[in-house]
Amino acid sequence: MQETKLTIRLPRKLLENAKHYARQQNTTLTNLISEYLVQIPAPLTALENAPIVRRLSGTLSQDVSVDDYKQHVAEKYGAKN
Repeated sequence: MQETKLTIRLPRKLLENAKHYARQQNTTLTNLISEYLVQIPAPLTALENAPIVRRLSGTLSQDVSVDDYKQHVAEKYGAKN
């Protein structure tokens, strides 16, 4: 992932408290902020919000992979050479 610098303005006491907390957690302030920002959900695309996608969402196990799908298709329709 490409990284970039960010400049933010915070009250000094808030910054000192965050740095202290990061040290206690054996991490950096950058990692602390990154982990927090990762929690923000990405905006939905038009397709993700489509009724058919919403209706079908959750019908497959989280453990199913693209390879599982390919194997299923190969078994159902025969492997292509």
